[in-house]
Amino acid sequence: MEQVSEKPSVVRYAVGDYEERPWGTWRVVDIGPTFITKRVEVKPGHRLSLQYHEHRSEHWVVVAGQGEATVDDRTTRVGPGDYVVIPCGAVHRLHNPGSEQLIIVEVQFGDTLDERDIIRLQDDYARTS
Repeated sequence: MEQVSEKPSVVRYAVGDYEERPWGTWRVVDIGPTFITKRVEVKPGHRLSLQYHEHRSEHWVVVAGQGEATVDDRTTRVGPGDYVVIPCGAVHRLHNPGSEQLIIVEVQFGDTLDERDIIRLQDDYARTS
């Protein structure tokens, strides 16, 4: 299991922060001294960019829907109750190939927790940052 530091992080989120993205939405639901928690909803037929982070790891728990989680060179089908660990620096993507909303709870850990810590390698919506 991945070791998570208990040293306080630099957190640049607030509870209630929310964004609509072309693929769906995210909302910050909790913040602690070493983590943040988001609810992420991915629309049917959509996927997040292929990306990695320099300062954080992510832990996903699927709570509704079916999806595909890619971490580095491995893609896995996921459904309610499944858990995915994305180590800091791992290339990853979440895809909803189904016809229903895919909902995950995402917990981020790292020395800096900031929405700008996204390095996109591929993006269906031509975003660069």
